[in-house]
Amino acid sequence: MLNVRSVFWLQRRWKSGGKKRWNVLQNKKNNCDRAIDSFDDFYGSVYGTRWKNMRAALLTRHKYIAMVNNFGNTEQTCSMLETDGAINMKSLINLAQERLRGTDPATEGQGQNRYEIDDKLDALLRKQQEREVASIYPSAGEDGASVQMPQQLKYDNVEAKEKTQSESKDFKQSLTKALENDVKLDEHRLVDPQFGTGGLYEYMPAHSIKGMEDWVAESEHYKYYQTSADFPLRIEPETLFHYPEHLALYTYEMGNCSDFKAPKKCLTGVSSHFMMDGASTLPPLFLQVQPGEKVLDACASPGGKSLLLLQTLHLDKLVCNDIQESRVNRVRRLMQEFLFDYKQRLAAKHLIFSQSDARNLDEYQQYDKILVDVPCTTDRHVVMEQDNNIFKPSRIKERLRIPELQSDILANCLRLLRPGGSLVYSTCSLSPIQNDGVVHMALQKVFIEHGITATIKDLSRQAELFSDVFKFEHPKGLKYGQMVIPYLPANFGPMYFSKITRNV
Repeated sequence: MLNVRSVFWLQRRWKSGGKKRWNVLQNKKNNCDRAIDSFDDFYGSVYGTRWKNMRAALLTRHKYIAMVNNFGNTEQTCSMLETDGAINMKSLINLAQERLRGTDPATEGQGQNRYEIDDKLDALLRKQQEREVASIYPSAGEDGASVQMPQQLKYDNVEAKEKTQSESKDFKQSLTKALENDVKLDEHRLVDPQFGTGGLYEYMPAHSIKGMEDWVAESEHYKYYQTSADFPLRIEPETLFHYPEHLALYTYEMGNCSDFKAPKKCLTGVSSHFMMDGASTLPPLFLQVQPGEKVLDACASPGGKSLLLLQTLHLDKLVCNDIQESRVNRVRRLMQEFLFDYKQRLAAKHLIFSQSDARNLDEYQQYDKILVDVPCTTDRHVVMEQDNNIFKPSRIKERLRIPELQSDILANCLRLLRPGGSLVYSTCSLSPIQNDGVVHMALQKVFIEHGITATIKDLSRQAELFSDVFKFEHPKGLKYGQMVIPYLPANFGPMYFSKITRNV
């Protein structure tokens, strides 16, 4: 039994302990807090007032794209997605291509005029609306008798439809006119190498800071980066882009944040569709794989980009590599879920799994195409999730060494390309160091160490084809690549990508 003195001391300890715990709780920061503080410091200085909108989008649930599985019930899955209001990205790209041909003086007369394109877009939207209505008001009852809408409702719908179509046409005409007047390919970003490329493209390795990693701010760390451009470099526009005929990607229009239905099991035993961040589809799309090519996905996990490459039905051989067994197994499980002929592909060596550090892969000049989706700060993940967060205090040295790791991986992958082959380097980071900076570092490294030269393929024109789906960073803000930036009406990304072709 407690006496009065014991109760007094317990109360005193509880009050003092409680006060201390409250102070600690108020001052303690978690991993996500550290990430957003770091981004406010660094990205706030890089992007200025635009960072506020990017920040809001990063802290909001991102948007998905549905990739239809060609090894399942393809037509049935497409029909289901279209009935739910999703739009096939291929249709949007075809319309964008016609629009660009119609506004390009070099192709004047080859494309359709603006009004014909608008009519096509109207027809596409009407067809989508008809599917939605048909799912709600079936044309026949169970006994086969026709089901008629009430006369007054029919008249109201006709008037509403005519009004909506009129407003939609006016809006599209004004939008197209604005695009014609304002959207032009920025040729000034094709930098003459003799004048240098500017920016933070050279780095001092983190281990050379001699112990300062434990206290130096990330933005301060980047002050150790220097600029150098003592290697030959050519930057030229990419001239061609072909959307894979058999690839079906579905999205909702800008501002529509509807969710896709969960995948279903098909008759072949595989899942009907795969959902991924829409921006992640761009690096494998711009890789432009062709039939018969040997392709490497150097950092394949979790496997969505590798799966998209297989869905093009073009590949002769795909090698999926990652550094850890658990990550390679994750890709294996994904392939088993979506490929009904998974075992046959393995037996025929059309699909190969490799566990290796991408910096040490040694298959010199073996690949026609390489996808280099490197480890990065994963900006969206670190501000939303505590687990596996690179901003954990014990991982600060690992985080500051990320540019070293990325440039070493990219430089080695350039060695693995055959002359004339191409790779796409990508990150899911907004950091100019991890993006343009790493591309510059890797190009310099392979030239100095191996005498390899390369050409940057400017994808600005191709990115315009996706402007109805994604929000892109202005080309003047980038030197070597393009970037999808977080944007609330189209909350994809971030995703930076740069296409590089090996010369010798």
